[in-house]
Amino acid sequence: MTYPSAVQAITVAETGGPEVLKKTEIPFPTVEPEHLVIKVDYFGINFIDTAYRRGIYPADKFPFVMGVEASGTVIRLPTDPAVLDDPDYQKRGYKQGSRVAVDTPGSHAQYISVSWRTLYPVPENIPASTAAASLIQGLTAISFMEESYNVQNGDIVLIHTIAGGVGVLMCQFAKYRGAIVIGTTSTKEKAELAKSNGADHVIIYKEEDAIARVLEITNGEGVHAIFDGVGKDTFEADFRMIRRKGTLVSMGGASGAVPPFPPLKLSEKNVTVVRPRMSNYVYTPSESLYYGNALFGLLSNSTLRPLIHKEYPFTTEGAREAQIDLMGGKTVGKLLIKVSG
Repeated sequence: MTYPSAVQAITVAETGGPEVLKKTEIPFPTVEPEHLVIKVDYFGINFIDTAYRRGIYPADKFPFVMGVEASGTVIRLPTDPAVLDDPDYQKRGYKQGSRVAVDTPGSHAQYISVSWRTLYPVPENIPASTAAASLIQGLTAISFMEESYNVQNGDIVLIHTIAGGVGVLMCQFAKYRGAIVIGTTSTKEKAELAKSNGADHVIIYKEEDAIARVLEITNGEGVHAIFDGVGKDTFEADFRMIRRKGTLVSMGGASGAVPPFPPLKLSEKNVTVVRPRMSNYVYTPSESLYYGNALFGLLSNSTLRPLIHKEYPFTTEGAREAQIDLMGGKTVGKLLIKVSG
């Protein structure tokens, strides 16, 4: 197959503000024998993109191709016999024209060459936009609620904050498992959104005392598990809202990193604290296949229903606007860039 000599991509030539983001032309990616080549339809926008752009996570070289999440179509299969004969590869049933979602750095380009280990098969009934909108947040929601704390029927869980991309999917998944869901958010509009996605109780933290409300709802016992993507601003309060032998899943730092604390603090209620990374739950081929099948199965039957805030154009201005909007905290749901017309 003949490929174009160059492709369009969202890149940065240096770290900095949104103004360093540019749509540029780069060489067609090197096609390794063990790789599949993907024609990309959508980019998913994530907070980690802003961290790479600002230099919080160092780039290995410049220009640096942005993005870790995309969806598209397979246009070339591996040629390496070791890959083609691998039973874990064969289970995925890839062929030319297969639809896939991608979780790998440097994915925000028209064409990408990637290892099969970073791909997830997408069923035909799932739109490409939904695949890009749900891959990372969906895998995070399911794996954290199965492994960081295994949410069970009747559990009471608290989600900080519940109206974001991960929060909404966690709410939906927890309700699917029969939990009672309490969420925090910043506005009445976001509270209504959370309730429409199954939340039993929503606390507007700018107007209410979250600790008092949680203890009121739980008759003073606290919740079985807290899924906290806020970090520094909520961490101390979490210890007052968790029940004895509860689990605190520290899963982000939107307000800043959680400060150091003495392990003895956990003994007050025999609390378990977990700081997971989704990639360590989908590390092996069998794990990624399990969670990918779980995610797309729940999307197929509408148990999980990702919210798409907006689709941005595949332009310099579109890339900048998407990151500005994401950092502004006013979006609800996923931000996408549409690549293919």
